[in-house]
Amino acid sequence: MRQKRGAKWATAALASSLVLMLTGCSPQELSRGLEPGTADAAGHEATNHVGTIVGLWTGSWAVLWGVGIIAWGLMFFALIAYRRRKGHTTPPSQMRYNNPIETLFTVVPLILVVGFFAFTAKTMTEIEKPFTNPDVKIEAIGKQWSWDFNYVKDQTFESGIQGQGVTAKDEAALPTLWLPINKKVQIDLVSRDVDHSFWVIDFLYKKDMLPGKTNHMYFIPEKLGNYKGKCAELCGEFHSMMLFNVKVVTQAEYDTHMADLKAAGNVGQLDDKYNRNQNLPGITPSNEG
Repeated sequence: MRQKRGAKWATAALASSLVLMLTGCSPQELSRGLEPGTADAAGHEATNHVGTIVGLWTGSWAVLWGVGIIAWGLMFFALIAYRRRKGHTTPPSQMRYNNPIETLFTVVPLILVVGFFAFTAKTMTEIEKPFTNPDVKIEAIGKQWSWDFNYVKDQTFESGIQGQGVTAKDEAALPTLWLPINKKVQIDLVSRDVDHSFWVIDFLYKKDMLPGKTNHMYFIPEKLGNYKGKCAELCGEFHSMMLFNVKVVTQAEYDTHMADLKAAGNVGQLDDKYNRNQNLPGITPSNEG
């Protein structure tokens, strides 16, 4: 009796928690599967890929919730329909196998795995498709525990303070990546020391920065605003403080900022002078010419 009463209270607590959690979410948050970020009044997301990513995410959850409801329904049906009745003292009849059920439990997961793989591959192919002629090309350099940004086509740069990192409250000390709206952007991702990961939270996409290897990201910023970025790969003691900002601005504001960087003396590009991985295979150390 105590066990039954405890189970009822546990179920009630779980249901209440779920109701409170869901009622605390706006319709827009629920429609995007609780993913971070919001669309503007015109429906523009942070980048041209966000809608595709949200569609894959919410579609996957819809399918999984459907499977879960069916599985839970069958489970509770079995618990109720085949429960031990009052007065029954002998074990129920036993079955060694059930071909239809076993076939169902094999075919359905196979279809789900193949389907998820196909839609994920399609989404990844779309996101990873390179631009033949990007409007903006930037080299993002990860370093313990900050960021450098080379604006390749504009021949200027911004360098973050390397060291112990900064907290989110130290806005003035955070390096800021500037991007012009509605322009094709290519970001080349490299690391100066250990593994890092470039993640702009509202862009819903991140990519590793590996020593000795250059990865790439391709996207079009479609919504003006300020965004938060961080390293998403454990990279040492001050990993949590390896933060940066992103500003998506008009072309005029972007051009003005590029001019301001050059006026401040940031002309040219940051090189590999402080790269700690100059002894990797295929890399010629700078001090050897």
